[in-house]
Amino acid sequence: MERETNEIAVGLDIGTTKIVAMVGKYNEYGKMKVLGVGKSKSLGVHRGVVNNITQTIQSIQQAIQEAESVAGVKIQDVTVGIAGQHIRSLQHSDYITRSNADAVIDEEDIDILCNQVHKLVMLPGEEILHVLPQEYKVDGQAEIKEPVGMYGGRLEANFHVVVGQVTSIRNIGRCVKSSGLELSDVTLEPLASANAVLSQEEKEAGVALIDIGGGTTDLAIFKDGIIRHTAVIPFGGNVITEDIKEGCSIIEKQAELLKIKFGSAWPGENKDNEIVSIPGLRGREPKEITLKNLSKIIHARVVEIIEQVFLEIKNYGHESPKKKLIAGIVLTGGGSQLKHLKQLVEYITGMDTRIGYPNEHLAGNSDSETTSPMYATAVGLVMDGLIHIKKRRKVSQKEAVVGAQEVEEKDVALEDNTTIEEEKSTVDLKPRKNILEKWTEKFKEFLDNAE
Repeated sequence: MERETNEIAVGLDIGTTKIVAMVGKYNEYGKMKVLGVGKSKSLGVHRGVVNNITQTIQSIQQAIQEAESVAGVKIQDVTVGIAGQHIRSLQHSDYITRSNADAVIDEEDIDILCNQVHKLVMLPGEEILHVLPQEYKVDGQAEIKEPVGMYGGRLEANFHVVVGQVTSIRNIGRCVKSSGLELSDVTLEPLASANAVLSQEEKEAGVALIDIGGGTTDLAIFKDGIIRHTAVIPFGGNVITEDIKEGCSIIEKQAELLKIKFGSAWPGENKDNEIVSIPGLRGREPKEITLKNLSKIIHARVVEIIEQVFLEIKNYGHESPKKKLIAGIVLTGGGSQLKHLKQLVEYITGMDTRIGYPNEHLAGNSDSETTSPMYATAVGLVMDGLIHIKKRRKVSQKEAVVGAQEVEEKDVALEDNTTIEEEKSTVDLKPRKNILEKWTEKFKEFLDNAE
């Protein structure tokens, strides 16, 4: 285990079809270099939600061991993604009246406002995961992106609030802890995928990211560089396989292979006489399936998934000029590799579409496997982990500098005054924790209490 572990971040994508552990670090150009990937078949997860703790722990350990042996490091803590059909999002606006309107607005005011949103009353068994500020208003002046440093008595903001089920989140935390790992961060999976495959220009122009996984399809909409809408739809590639299995009366393994090798989302592409022969079970006759029928089955289900996603995009209100998604749609995830899917999405939605590969932030020499859309979420989670490590290092450097200053001050000042000086410098130093870090801390406490 020769590499230093403090430079390294690990993303753990607990999906419905597979569990991926990815180890990465920054190279000298500030791009992400993947050191190792481990993956295992996900057995205890259904539609993004853990339904068998023991099997999930085994799958996680298997993926982690594989990643450790490839990367040559010992993995201690991981950044985990959360998805599943229990995730929903809502818009909420809130305000605070500041006691002193003559003082400038600082980070603390924003924290007070965000904490107020955290106190929103949710349905029983639900908890707020992310509170993401959209834009602020100061004394009625709208469309302010960064209110810090302005004067004003009333600070108001629109928030995008992401809500999830407490038990589902707790179960994921339980699996990670029981696998002998620490939970360093928790991120919403659509946000992680978006970080991996979208460019800043696309987020500014307006874009909808559709991540088609095995059990769920995640949607994240960005406009003006800010996340505007998130949704998790409880269908994915697995329901397509299920339909092929039922429609052609074959076993799941064969259905999955058929989908990957010969499947197409556009029935018009196949000629009537194209036939695939599938070996029969134990001494039975082989089955013959026409590719036209196969693509009809796939087409019907894919249309259903895309229409559900399109409904969410309509709910966001993409038809109004201010909310127009100029960059259109980006498809990622394992399901996005289905033939002719891009054309079908363009046909149904009338929006420009491209397939998103997570190579936006990866080092140039990354192998082709890690730049596959299947690994978008894992790449995004590693990136999140690396960003948090960077932030923590900055904080500890600041603390070291302030510590050195304090020592000098102690030499000069009197004993009783130094305590005041010390307090001052530590108060000034408090780094602004972003909402997600705070939430992660709360979540960790919550897990510890639950055990």
